[in-house]
Amino acid sequence: QLQLVESGGGLVQPGGSLRLSCTASGGTLDYYALGWFRQAPGKEREGLSCISSSGDPTYYADSVKGRFTISRDNVRSTAYLDMSSVRPEDTAVYFCHATRQGTHFWGRGTQVTVSP
Repeated sequence: QLQLVESGGGLVQPGGSLRLSCTASGGTLDYYALGWFRQAPGKEREGLSCISSSGDPTYYADSVKGRFTISRDNVRSTAYLDMSSVRPEDTAVYFCHATRQGTHFWGRGTQVTVSP
């Protein structure tokens, strides 16, 4: 069973940068499409970005386009979300997601707080 663990969250000032990682165990990410989502208190989970198994970024939400970058390293079975020019409204729990042939796996999330 694939397990995903996010890391790299924390407190960051507005305008700053942060790198989130999502590392898989119990399998490799080679054939999975990967995505990053977030959920702020009182709001629905929001899809931010996804990347295909071949490594081509396929989607960015308008809210993060031009500020966030998704990437993957299949050798390390890790996905990344590079966040820059962060804003207070980026405060949320960030989740990674892997999907392949109808299967779906989620991590437990990492908290990102953007505050002075």
